[in-house]
Parts: sequence; structure tokens; C-alpha cells
Amino acid sequence: MKNILVYLEAQGDGLKRISYEVISAARSIAGDSARIYGVLVAGNSGQAENVGEYGLTDVIVANHILLERYSSTAVAATIFQAAESVGADCLLFPANAAGLELEPRLAVKLSAGYVADCTGLSADDGIIATKPVYAGKAQVKTKVETDKCVFSLRPNVFTATKADSPVSTNFTEMVPELTDNDVSVVVTSVDKNEGTLDVLEADMVVSGGRGVKSAENFNLIESLAEVLGGAVGASRAVVDAGWRPHSEQVGQTGKTVSPTLYVACGISGAIQHMAGMSTSKVIVAINKDKDAPIFKVADYGIVGDLFEVLPKLTDRIREVK
Repeated sequence: MKNILVYLEAQGDGLKRISYEVISAARSIAGDSARIYGVLVAGNSGQAENVGEYGLTDVIVANHILLERYSSTAVAATIFQAAESVGADCLLFPANAAGLELEPRLAVKLSAGYVADCTGLSADDGIIATKPVYAGKAQVKTKVETDKCVFSLRPNVFTATKADSPVSTNFTEMVPELTDNDVSVVVTSVDKNEGTLDVLEADMVVSGGRGVKSAENFNLIESLAEVLGGAVGASRAVVDAGWRPHSEQVGQTGKTVSPTLYVACGISGAIQHMAGMSTSKVIVAINKDKDAPIFKVADYGIVGDLFEVLPKLTDRIREVK
């Protein structure tokens, strides 16, 4: 392995936490020979000013008039040019909405092997990637045999670790060669719930299922999530009923999350749902059915009526805090 290129994703005046997780993962496989580069598209050096604390010495900041509106094709072309300019043979992305859209494009452009949604990386005569398969029922280890490789890393699985000694970061401005042909589709507007956390990257997630019984009753889920400082999630049945937006759906057809704490309220535990949250570090299940499958993966279980349990739990946590 020669060099590693890490995709840095901006958020406001800084970077998303997953960016630091990906940097740390890159350091774990770089060894003494590979050099790590970061690429920040349509951003500025101020957003990445603290990456030196995580051991990143080089960041490419790419800007172009055609990047002012997000276009996955234009961003992919930009990252490809950045990878070629530094001779990167390994690219690391977050396995979130942006990363999962960009990675396959880069793999094709680079004729690289591609492994998505990795939960582990190790360097042993090449890079060995670990990822869940069969709806999370099993884990496989795979090695990419091509000269170049692309990996996406599941958020909240890799720990963002600061370097033993902070380094000085060199920022290189890049103007990619782009034409209108590189902008086949653009994002014109984004609708999101302001002030709410994305379940994909939240450290704590409180999810509600069919047992919540109505959209109005989700105030119980929201209250617990608020007191914990976490995000609100939902099962597919809840989303299909129109009680919550699809952006909050956790599961095989929604988002795969790995928070420190996952609280499942009124969720029976269908395999499709557990595929999206079984890698959470601590799972708490609240369900009145003691035989619900969710208890098989829960670290802590409360058999009871969530309409009685949640208010008491929320009040008690609020008192402690």
C-alpha cells in the first residue's frame, strides 16, 4: 500500500464526527510506509483545522464553481483527480448517505475492489475488511485482490482517536478539471428537521415501534431522546404508517446504526429491524411481551407497558442529570 485518501465531510464550521473516525481507521492500517491524505470538497481549511490532532498531515481542499451545488458525479470526479494526484491506492469513506453514493463511483473510476459497510479493518499482507452479512447474522472477513481498493466504514464503530503527538497539517488548494458533463445531476434543495440529530451518527438512539400505537404518542420517545441527548428512530411499521419520516427508519430498508446506546420501545424485534441496530454497543428493550425477539439481543430488558415505563424512566434520568 502506497497512500491512503480519506474523504472528509463538512458540517457547519467543522467536520462530521465520522470523518475523525475514518482518519483514525486509516492510521490503524497505514503502518510506517503509507501516507494519509484527506480530501475536503467544496469546503475550506478552517473546517478541518483540528485534523492534525488526529494525525492527519495533508489535506486537499477542492473548490470549483460547478461544486457550489452538490453533485455526486462532480464530487466523484473531483475525488478521483485528488486520488490520482497523490497516488492513492486505498480510499476510505464513511458509510453514510454521501459516502454510499460516492464510493461505487470511485471504485469504477479506479478499477478498484470495493467493500461497503465495514465494521473492522486490519493490515495483514494487505487490508482485511470485516463486515456483517445475512442481515447481521454473520460476519465475514474479506481481502481485496485488486491493486486499488475502496472501503466504507460504518459510523460509530471505529473510535475517533487523537494522535499521541499532534501534527501540523499542510493544506493544498485544488481546482479540479470539471465540465458540465461531470454534473449530470445536482441537489437543488434539502428539507430536514432542524435541530434534530441523524440516527446514523447519533451516539444515543431511542426508537419506537408499532407498540407506540400512534404518531401523537411519539412525544414519549422524543422526551426520552431529548433527555438523553440522542436521536429519535423508528421501525418500518411506524414509517409505513406515516407516523415518522423515512429518515428516522432503522433497519434493513432504513439506516444501519451503531450508537453507544440503543433503546427499543414497543419494537418486537423483526430480523429486518435487528439488522439495522444489532451492532449497537448497549441495547435496552422495553416491551410488554416477554417473548419478544428483541430481548434476545438486548443487554437490558424491561418487560412492561411503555406508557408507564417511559415517563418514569425519562423523569428519573432528568433528576439524575
